[in-house]
Amino acid sequence: MRPRPLLEVDRVSKRFGRVVALEDVSVRAEAKQVTCILGDNGAGKSTLIGILSGVHSPSTGRYFVDGVEVRFRAPRDAIERGIATVHQDLALIPLMSIWRNFFLGSEPTRGAGPFRRLDIDHCRSTAMAALAGIGVNIRDPDQPVGTLSGGERQSVAIARAIHFGARVLILDEPTAALGVRQAGAVLRYIDATRDRGLGVVFITHNPHHACAVGDRFIVLRHGRVDRVFQRGEVTAGELARHMSAEADTVPPVD
Repeated sequence: MRPRPLLEVDRVSKRFGRVVALEDVSVRAEAKQVTCILGDNGAGKSTLIGILSGVHSPSTGRYFVDGVEVRFRAPRDAIERGIATVHQDLALIPLMSIWRNFFLGSEPTRGAGPFRRLDIDHCRSTAMAALAGIGVNIRDPDQPVGTLSGGERQSVAIARAIHFGARVLILDEPTAALGVRQAGAVLRYIDATRDRGLGVVFITHNPHHACAVGDRFIVLRHGRVDRVFQRGEVTAGELARHMSAEADTVPPVD
């Protein structure tokens, strides 16, 4: 029997007044799978992220976690169910150290009463171990996050989400502003995350990056699902054509 998806949205739509931002979109995230959501600007990716992460409630449609229907009223509801979203801004503070960013808002302490204090040694060692778990070796956990490369900053956000219990990781254009080398590093982190048993939803407009790590590909156009492919069924070039109007007019290249 096929296991239930960790996350599934069934025929969700979102309307803002008279504007239909998303219509009848179905997506699922399964353990040890990377589901790629592709689309050009205006395809509906941001609205879908908002629904998956609990920012928006769908106007119609259903949302399931482990096969049980849920309704999220805020992002905190999604986080409590193990659904973590890493946005493009990463929610990191550049001047703070790696370990301070890693535990920001969830700082562990030791001692009691007036002797209670931040457990800095635990924070440092835990942050380094969590990063090592996705293949990142940090020399100095006291290093300010702002001095890291773009790919390394992504790794901090990803490792933090995994450490705090994420079972589904939603990545919002994690390679969009990165160079070739840094983007390659982030794709390796995505592979490592899948290997740890998580379900990954990778939102991107780059079909080459999607093909490098994806198991399933969902192409959005004008707020609707245009095509769905499994690994091996489509090339990066074909995905690019389906993301644009060219798919309607240009025959495939042999």
